[in-house]
Amino acid sequence: MKWNEIFAQLTMLAQLGLSLATPLLICLAVCYLLCTRLGFGLWVYIPGMIMGLGASFMTAYKVYLSVTGRQKKRERGEKEVSFNKHI
Repeated sequence: MKWNEIFAQLTMLAQLGLSLATPLLICLAVCYLLCTRLGFGLWVYIPGMIMGLGASFMTAYKVYLSVTGRQKKRERGEKEVSFNKHI
């Protein structure tokens, strides 16, 4: 394997991790603000956690579709469109 491919895979893995964690953390932060500033009960964390997990799973599904789409294009022999590659 080339080093460029290894770094590309590590970058994709890090991006996937951030994409999965961020929606959950944002929903929990909103729940915290609702509880502390507006006086909602702790029950708000349950729907917030469910919505955050749902958003994380949706992100994982979109990444899965993107990766499988790229693999299908490679199998068919289509060239990848990239604005960084000039040749």
